[in-house]
Amino acid sequence: MKTISHTEYPRPQLERDSYINLNGEWNLTHLKPDLDSKEEFKIIVPFSPESKASGLGHFILQPKEQLVYDREFDLTADFIKDITLLHFGAVDYSCICSINGKEVGSHKGGFLPFTFDISQYLKIGKNEIKLTVTDPTDAGTQSRGKQKLKRGGIWYTPQSGIWQTVWLESVSKDFVKDIKITPDIDSKSVEILVTTESPKITIQVLDGKTVIAESNEKNANINLPNMELWSPEHPKLYGILIKTHGDTIKSYFGMRKFSIGFDGKFKRLFLNNKPYFHNGLLDQGYWSEGLLTPPNDDAMEKEIKLMKDMGFNMLRKHIKIEPLRWYYHCDRLGMLVWQDFVCGGGAYETWKVAYLPFIGWKTKDTKYKFLNRTDEAGRNEFISEMDRTVALLKNTVSLSVWVLFNEGWGQFDSIQLTEKLRNLDNTRTIDSVSGWYDQGPNSSDLKSLHLYYQKLKVPKHESRVIVLSEFGGYSLKTEGHVFDEKKLFGYKILPDKQSLENEYRNLFEKELLPLLEKGLSASIYTQVSDVEEEINGLVTYDRKVIKFDIEFMRELNSKLVYK
Repeated sequence: MKTISHTEYPRPQLERDSYINLNGEWNLTHLKPDLDSKEEFKIIVPFSPESKASGLGHFILQPKEQLVYDREFDLTADFIKDITLLHFGAVDYSCICSINGKEVGSHKGGFLPFTFDISQYLKIGKNEIKLTVTDPTDAGTQSRGKQKLKRGGIWYTPQSGIWQTVWLESVSKDFVKDIKITPDIDSKSVEILVTTESPKITIQVLDGKTVIAESNEKNANINLPNMELWSPEHPKLYGILIKTHGDTIKSYFGMRKFSIGFDGKFKRLFLNNKPYFHNGLLDQGYWSEGLLTPPNDDAMEKEIKLMKDMGFNMLRKHIKIEPLRWYYHCDRLGMLVWQDFVCGGGAYETWKVAYLPFIGWKTKDTKYKFLNRTDEAGRNEFISEMDRTVALLKNTVSLSVWVLFNEGWGQFDSIQLTEKLRNLDNTRTIDSVSGWYDQGPNSSDLKSLHLYYQKLKVPKHESRVIVLSEFGGYSLKTEGHVFDEKKLFGYKILPDKQSLENEYRNLFEKELLPLLEKGLSASIYTQVSDVEEEINGLVTYDRKVIKFDIEFMRELNSKLVYK
């Protein structure tokens, strides 16, 4: 049996000492109804069956097929408290769960966590869990990101089933259900809202191991007169300890503020009331062995550190929600996050999402048919997932910008949904329409540009903050480290490392840097890593080769600051 991956407590901002990790070897049955047949395997959770890391990787789940997971787990009397919760980090896409032969609940949504109260179904000793999964991938209208049954180019191998950690915890009736943390650097205070049935609680704020503030209120506003600000250069985090009679949880926060301000010439992105240039990378979050699932916790941390060592201060998490520990590493290492919502809808038609925008075509996104959003249930599901995504990531210290839609994929009602998003979270900036099909100056906080084949430029007389939310994509094939030796995709393919670095330097110094004085407030280069046929990463798909010298990249990035 392989070593179990992702054994760390998976929820760093609501952490308890006692839990049972259910990752590892499960039984898997692949049901193919049309063929009236089935296959039985052993699979390593939390890796999907389409991935090599699962021990399988030789089939793609089709829309009318099913996956049936099952395994046994042992429970002891000393683990059981009043309520036992079964958590799934993410299951793509629809599932029904049973414990000891009895159904405990169902869920839809491939990128968000969910929980079942399984207290009444358990017994001391051996228990059986069973999970039945279906996934239409791009045959449906659900949120799926870049997964496609017929992968290729910028569309990637789909995956299905369990792809994040499965775990159990048992809690008292007065357990802490949720917390909401809102720092306010202007008043030097932090608001902490605790959701619990407990009549009495204690909240302690810690600097290291020292308690610096305390409250007994569920709705606490705590003053921090000697606060240290969080930034990528100084990622200062404070600890939180919350206790009820029967529960103790640990959390953390950072004192920071994201806003938009005026520097005398242009509107800019501000961090802690000062102009701050967001110098970032597009981050698809795909891995050669695990697809959407990182190989382990160390791999996530190592990659964020590498990008920071290269001089970047931001990652745009592209059409994917990561395991919560990824955001934790960004928080503590000091890496800003732009978070995309996961898009869905009908088929992505290239002429609509690539060719027409390239020649300047414009359209209103209330026309559902043009952008293949006619399915009302699919639109409602996206709106529901907006609420759940904001609720999931609301306390992420590093999350500075929400990205609502990307390049017209599944786009609809962006003006209305931007207002909804502002009501859900007024502490962060919103990039409503990244790339094109912009709905005008009264919609998004940002004028968001994607420039690959054109010279880099910014519009004149723009009333919004101007950001270059995708550009570059310079590509290098690294022998022995590519997904496909013959099929390659890149916006500009170079023959060797020296050519790659020379072209990158020219792009950076001659086209990108001059734009800062013309109003540019952020740039996002494509991309962190190669993904399958895409060879435009700073590192290869297997993460074994870094294509650029770290010092070369750091020296260039050191220039990308306001004077």
